[in-house]
Amino acid sequence: MFTGLVRAVGRLERCPAGVRLRLEPGAPDATAGGLGPLSLGDSVAVDGVCLTVADCLPDGFRADVSEETLVRTTLAARAASGAAVNLEPALRLSDRLGGHLVSGHVDGLGTVMAIQREPASWRLVLRWNDPAYGRYVCEKASVAVDGISLTVAGCDSEGQFWVAVIPHTWSATTLAHRRVGDAVNLEADLLAKYTERLLQGGVQPQGLALPAPSGGTLNSDWLAEHGWG
Repeated sequence: MFTGLVRAVGRLERCPAGVRLRLEPGAPDATAGGLGPLSLGDSVAVDGVCLTVADCLPDGFRADVSEETLVRTTLAARAASGAAVNLEPALRLSDRLGGHLVSGHVDGLGTVMAIQREPASWRLVLRWNDPAYGRYVCEKASVAVDGISLTVAGCDSEGQFWVAVIPHTWSATTLAHRRVGDAVNLEADLLAKYTERLLQGGVQPQGLALPAPSGGTLNSDWLAEHGWG
């Protein structure tokens, strides 16, 4: 589990047994400690993709990557060009949850539609490649973009949404490298997906099941009737 708060930036390369991450000397870190010491088997989010450390190296680490992950994320393209990627070690139970709950399991790819410089921030407009995922995004909700926890400033019905990026986030992550037309890894809010599943009225443990709202519509009357008044 992660928070979407990037701790370091590294360079991604392909290697015969997966990918290699090189930490750049002087790369912008969100904290003084960067990633900190890593051990074999540790989880690290790489541009929002949860990978397992398979080998610790003096300047980074190596991770195995399945074909499924290469197909469904930007890692293959990033590794081919030696691109910069966002890095975050797994969350400890004692850590502060400064971002939001991020699983490191990318839901789908998105496309950068526009980048606009504003007086105190950057306005980044994104679109889900599969518009069906747009249902998980709403104003002031959380979304992970290349592993970065961001707040949705607005959205439309076509799977397009926009976020405001403050200068610290812009400089401490790879967002400054993004250009219009670039692909990004997107993970919707974990709570939104679980909520949808529960409201679909699927199989539930005995004693916990609630009847689905009449007509599939959740309203104040249904909530009050079932103890949510």
